[in-house]
Amino acid sequence: MPATRVAVIGAGYLGRFHAQKYAALAGVKLVAVADPDAEARGRVAREAGCEETADYRQLLGRVDAVSVVTPTPLHHRISCDFLEAGAHVLVEKPITTTLDEARHLVDTAARLERVLQVGHLERFNPAIVAVEGILHRPRFVESNRLAPFKPRGTDVSVVLDLMIHDIDLILNIVGSPVATIDAVGASVFTDEIDIANARLRFDNGCVADATASRISMKSERKLRVFQADAYLSIDLQQKVLTHVRKGSGPPAGDVPPVQIEERSFDPGDALRDEIVSFLDCIATGRRPVVSGEDGLRALETAIRIGDLLGAGALAR
Repeated sequence: MPATRVAVIGAGYLGRFHAQKYAALAGVKLVAVADPDAEARGRVAREAGCEETADYRQLLGRVDAVSVVTPTPLHHRISCDFLEAGAHVLVEKPITTTLDEARHLVDTAARLERVLQVGHLERFNPAIVAVEGILHRPRFVESNRLAPFKPRGTDVSVVLDLMIHDIDLILNIVGSPVATIDAVGASVFTDEIDIANARLRFDNGCVADATASRISMKSERKLRVFQADAYLSIDLQQKVLTHVRKGSGPPAGDVPPVQIEERSFDPGDALRDEIVSFLDCIATGRRPVVSGEDGLRALETAIRIGDLLGAGALAR
């Protein structure tokens, strides 16, 4: 069976990691990395042992699949060009800048019967994978994603920079349409929103409270899920899952019996798992873990939150 020919479009911070993962996989031929920055693409190409090019269009028709790891405004055009050329696409989050672009990208992949996967990496976090068989009609979800200030990503609000990770997780966990959203936020270090809180109410009655900050003194990524008879605490950063549920037997005074189970997971390699899953979808035709529709849904919710915050000129 011939090797799957792949390319990485974008040789920045994340693009470099994508190239490293592809280069290390059996049955994959990393053809090239493309980036207009000669120094960046040259460094990544040397590390990964592949070609380099300034113009991604030189690779159209030469590869079976690509990772698009460029600034978000370029996602739509580049992804569509590769889809039209017959390639499958793994595009980093957020899927695109606007909802019209996202819808067109999803429709294009469906029309051409190509795999379109969106890089919401937390879906491959081992602590998240472990809760899939435990979740049952969540009633309340709380997320906190806190990070110290870094210049990278500050061209957009904290909603698209950080909170969108948890938006995708929450939408997938709850599995119901969003009914209403309330949101507050503030600009502190940049001209965009740097700290935000959003409350999402779902058609099925579940409520989710999401907080994201890129001006914190510490780094934290936690998700808490409350459902009938159980509470799940998921430390996405430390890869720890704590499951608290009602136990059997008599209560201890006024306190009902509880069972507490804590599981720690090997850090693993979520990006490698994401790429392997992408390649498996190409080989088998199965639906991606994070489909284009999932990426569109997360973007739509993020834009609704951004509109409430007045966070930039994202268009519908």
